[in-house]
Amino acid sequence: MTAGPWDQAAAPGHGAAPGHGAAPGQGAAAGPVAARRAGAPADERLRRWRLVLGGDDADGTGYALAGHDAAMDGALTSLYGKGSGTRPGRDRAAGLGASAPSVARWLGDIRTYFPSSVVQIMQRDAIERLGLAALLLEPEMLAAVEPDVHLVGTLLSLGKAMPETTKETARAVVRTVVEDLERRLSTRTRAALSGALDRSARVTRPRHHDIDWNRTIAANLKHYLPEHRTVVPERLIGHGRASRSLRKEVVLCVDQSGSMAASVVHASVFGAVLASMRSIATRLVVFDTAVVDLTDQLDDPVDVLFGTQLGGGTDINRALAYCQSRITRPADTVVVLISDLYEGGIRDEMLRRVAAMKASGVQFVALLALSDEGTPAYDREHAAALAALGAPAFACTPDLFPDVMAAAIEKRPLPVPDTM
Repeated sequence: MTAGPWDQAAAPGHGAAPGHGAAPGQGAAAGPVAARRAGAPADERLRRWRLVLGGDDADGTGYALAGHDAAMDGALTSLYGKGSGTRPGRDRAAGLGASAPSVARWLGDIRTYFPSSVVQIMQRDAIERLGLAALLLEPEMLAAVEPDVHLVGTLLSLGKAMPETTKETARAVVRTVVEDLERRLSTRTRAALSGALDRSARVTRPRHHDIDWNRTIAANLKHYLPEHRTVVPERLIGHGRASRSLRKEVVLCVDQSGSMAASVVHASVFGAVLASMRSIATRLVVFDTAVVDLTDQLDDPVDVLFGTQLGGGTDINRALAYCQSRITRPADTVVVLISDLYEGGIRDEMLRRVAAMKASGVQFVALLALSDEGTPAYDREHAAALAALGAPAFACTPDLFPDVMAAAIEKRPLPVPDTM
């Protein structure tokens, strides 16, 4: 049986349903609706409900699974059943234990039964719910997992605990994820930022196809001829062509505390993309209570990631002080702080530093996260203080990041998501 669209949704829901011990109704609500829309017969609807509910006596389906379905149900029960420790007292035995061979078999099973997107969710749940992170230190185990951003974050958090025998396998896993992100993100980033760089350099004697008509019309409204219903453009304004000289400097200042793992991965990839553009000088700085400049490693984001040290405290003020000391052309500089803003350093000095940078002409951007996960927990008081300085703090997806950078380069209002 090949997992269809409903089965892809049902896999995480199996663990979320009452029979598997998490938030009730997460997968159950969608199952019958999807089945009815597809015109599935009653037995098929019961089968799907049975997979969602987990087979406890109270599931009410009375449906028995066999063959492939039973094997799929067993893989789900191993993670979301009683042995996961989330809902003691259930009748069903479950759990993967601490046995590397059994976990390796389970990883192989879920890759057989479920699509990649569901496998990644189940892997993440297994690491968080069953404490399997230590098993990732074994090369054979690491080779069996489905690579994704969250797995990379887990590997980076293991850091110095990783033995030499595992490091090469870990680098291969990380490189797979990084190369996939680069393929997905680099083309649009280059296009958005190249256009922004061109538009940010205005010229008054443009070629015809370089004329910025919106700005030209606005600048010549006083020359409007009512009888002809037209504007005589006495002064043309155009987009400047990008020169080979550096136009903008971008400083990515990234919080590497444990909660920012996905943001660190995406920031490293974006840093490498920006560093490859001739018209942008890119600096990447990561920090916890210490500050590390990884700019010289930007040609390989994998090296950047293995140069980070996830975890520890947070001293935003110290990191911004370092970034500020490296700014040579404030009016042509964009500083991007990526942090949940839980400051362990000197709060008032941090805010004064941001205000000083903005007063000097620096475009300052504060991102609470750079990931697909939505808005994280963050320090709302610090976010409000930054907003009062003209630097709104908001969560940003990787797909939105090119637009944010383009707006900052052109000194336009940032495209803050409506959810903020």
